[in-house]
Amino acid sequence: MLIKRTPSWTLRESELTPERLVLSRRALVAGAVGGAAAAFGAGSAKAGWLFGSDEKPAPPEVDPSAGLYPFKRNDGYALDRAVTPEDVNLNYNNFYEFGTSKYIADEAQKLPLRPWTLKIGGLVERPREIGIDDLLKALPLEERFYRHRCVEAWGMALPWSGIPMKDFVAWAKPLGSAKYVKMTTFLNPKVASGQRSPLYEWPYVEGLTMAEATNELAFLATGAYGKPLAKQMGAPIRLAVPWKYGFKSVKSIVSVEFTETRPKTLWAAAGPSEYGFWANVNPQVSHPRWSQARERVLGGDETRPTLLYNGYAEQVAGLYKGLEGEKLFM
Repeated sequence: MLIKRTPSWTLRESELTPERLVLSRRALVAGAVGGAAAAFGAGSAKAGWLFGSDEKPAPPEVDPSAGLYPFKRNDGYALDRAVTPEDVNLNYNNFYEFGTSKYIADEAQKLPLRPWTLKIGGLVERPREIGIDDLLKALPLEERFYRHRCVEAWGMALPWSGIPMKDFVAWAKPLGSAKYVKMTTFLNPKVASGQRSPLYEWPYVEGLTMAEATNELAFLATGAYGKPLAKQMGAPIRLAVPWKYGFKSVKSIVSVEFTETRPKTLWAAAGPSEYGFWANVNPQVSHPRWSQARERVLGGDETRPTLLYNGYAEQVAGLYKGLEGEKLFM
């Protein structure tokens, strides 16, 4: 007999806050610039462009996968809170490849998304390379609602679209000797100014154990809000592991390697006393410089208690039995 178990954190869809459709900061800035240019000299042939330049801005890059969205929603992954408005998410981003500010949305538009090739290697039956659009055709696609918690003590809630990572791992066919999944982002300091910083070991590397990567919650996100990922959110493909702090969810992935040794991750290398490999959300373990007991909800002034494993203990707590001697949460 098939028994459908409803997770303890599931809400009815009617209780979710609908996505607000508002202008992004980028559009507002563009409007302000256009108005200033017109005031500068409406009679000039160049007055419509900033500082008199007659070079038209490049048209936005068209994502060839846009027609696939929205994906079918998996109702097994709902929320206990409102979805973060899209405009808030699009204009408050950690993407250190493009700088340390939260407001890197404009800078991130420099990232070219096609062609985009994902390399699969290491301990696999057959190393291969695949374009992002072919990957979307090869694997099951769905939408899930997840909470997201940053180590900086703020949180949001998102409607991710993408590929269950356990399906990706099965497709990649790792060998039995593989113990970890190492994920690496792009390296292009000519485009990504943040990668010129000597403070970090570029490119950005993150990793999971095989058990974590094949857990039901691990997700490779290719979209959000029913459309392809915005560049500042880690397009065209990023990791989403909602029980861990956000820095584990590496963006703009170009390489997935199955290894026998634990990967040396960017943040563990940059701050080994503050950012460990596990990075599981725990309100009882403070960051060395601030408490993790509460989180600020983006989009308002609300704060709320931090949940152990960000509220996903039912799904993931069993992954860490017997590891009490390790730094599980930082």
